[in-house]
Amino acid sequence: GAASMGAWATWGLGTENQDLPGYVVLVGGGNNPDAGKSLWGSGFLPSVYQGVQCRTQGDPVLFLSAPDGMSRELRRKTLDTIRDMNRLSAEEDPETAARIAQYELAYRMQISVPEVMDISREPDQIHTMYGTEPGKLSFANNCLLARRLVEKGVRFVQIFQWGWDHHGSSRREDIRYDLPNRTRQIDRPIAALIADLKQRGLLDETLVVWGGEFGRTPMRENRGGSYGSFLGRDHHPYAFTMWLAGGGIKPGLNYGATDDIGYYPAENKVTVRDLQATILNQLGLDAYKLSFPFQGLNQRLIGPTN
Repeated sequence: GAASMGAWATWGLGTENQDLPGYVVLVGGGNNPDAGKSLWGSGFLPSVYQGVQCRTQGDPVLFLSAPDGMSRELRRKTLDTIRDMNRLSAEEDPETAARIAQYELAYRMQISVPEVMDISREPDQIHTMYGTEPGKLSFANNCLLARRLVEKGVRFVQIFQWGWDHHGSSRREDIRYDLPNRTRQIDRPIAALIADLKQRGLLDETLVVWGGEFGRTPMRENRGGSYGSFLGRDHHPYAFTMWLAGGGIKPGLNYGATDDIGYYPAENKVTVRDLQATILNQLGLDAYKLSFPFQGLNQRLIGPTN
């Protein structure tokens, strides 16, 4: 029921493009993340700040297109009628105002989203740089879309890439076979995204944050009390690597270190709260003051206060 970081950032900063969502989510890897849409939900914040999932195949946003036989003029008249009806209950339900805003945004998105999501408009050298293939589902396509969205003033873009749960219970979960393929899928597009942002003068004002769902054990997993023929590693909550680029972050800085086998933090331990506060600070937001009253507490990304 909490609000995602993207929802917090969008609520705190607003948006620079009134024809696109302030918070866009791009999903790849063959599946949605296991936690589903809650990962980009707005929680107790107004629902207009939740992430909007976009796709690279079919309609960019589900249910955005008008039904068959409905012209844009008829769509406008329909929305005007729904707006007038919603306003009758707006004073009783604050979420009604957010619903009205979402209907209006969806109407404008019918024009703006197809244009920004069409990566075929990019020159050949950009496709070579990222390794993109227009019309296909890929992490490379999502990285290029992220740059296009940032250029258009979208405040927060989040890319999810499924498929890193290498427990070693099958060949697909064997780190010897699947992990090299996964890293090849993301390495080139990530480097291209940073280089592309830099060459366009956008890296100084765009913070890139990379991380997985959690750390992995530095030793082989022994699932069920015996080693099988496949190699895997278990979930690991104690030590984990993330990196940040652009957005005023000092380049070339390594902060924190683990013990010799990578099991426990040994130097400059960074908590999740520290990371959240750092990211909000780079976005120009005070993590201690950015709050929203809910259930008797001032809710914050870094934890509530009374």
